[in-house]
Amino acid sequence: MNLDINKMRANIPASLKSDISPKALEKWNPNLKVSAQEAENTISILDVIGEDFWGEGVTSRRIGAALRSIGAENDVTVYINSPGGDMFEGLAIYSQLKEHKGKVTVKVLSLAASAASVIAMAGDEVQIAKPAFFMIHNAWIICWGNRNDLRDYAEYLEPFDYAMADLYSDKTGGTTNDMIELMDKESWIGGSAAVEQGFADSILTYDPEEDESTSANSAIKKVDMAMAKAGITRAERRKLLNELKSSTPSAAGGGMPGATTTNKPSAVELEPLPKISFNF
Repeated sequence: MNLDINKMRANIPASLKSDISPKALEKWNPNLKVSAQEAENTISILDVIGEDFWGEGVTSRRIGAALRSIGAENDVTVYINSPGGDMFEGLAIYSQLKEHKGKVTVKVLSLAASAASVIAMAGDEVQIAKPAFFMIHNAWIICWGNRNDLRDYAEYLEPFDYAMADLYSDKTGGTTNDMIELMDKESWIGGSAAVEQGFADSILTYDPEEDESTSANSAIKKVDMAMAKAGITRAERRKLLNELKSSTPSAAGGGMPGATTTNKPSAVELEPLPKISFNF
């Protein structure tokens, strides 16, 4: 299926932003790694989809750069452990992987939720660990506006939900309506069930590794996750984290590992989102 993501995104108002599901964040273990990911011609999607507060995260620009480095004719293995994130970026990355001429093998290590599950559907072969999960649901967004705006947003989002359902349908062989029903219920699909239902082709065997880093950057990321679980908006989280970062002595000058990125393409910085408020 060919998606014109730029055309679809052009119809979305600036006051509507795709965001990550707090429930997916709660289930995600960001420390889970796998030694095999360092093999040649691999892409690791082990973070949120879309650029995060720290300028990190998985973006279509970075995936495009990785694919160009690997070479269009070469096979590629994509490792996924992600709670999802920006739906638009997920759809764009899906298209990039589908257009890759070499074989694309996707390996779900722990979680492929939301936008990450869309990316996984691009694999010519999809493997999932037995204790791992897919999570599929309707687009999760943050928006603001009056009551008429909020009604319109449902209509804006409907084509994206059906586009995602079509991708799941193409992979599983189920109908689009079947996929919409699963998305409406926010379905968590474990490893064996994913193979049975066609979301994956086989069970993956791997040796997981835990990276229990206690760096300041890792700690603050966990704070960000905790606030997201509590329902605090991305804009408010960014404001609070920026205050925390500016008050941390090692936050500047390279003292905080992972706070800045080097030698990799950077996506356009996302504008902070305003808080939703009601004025009477």
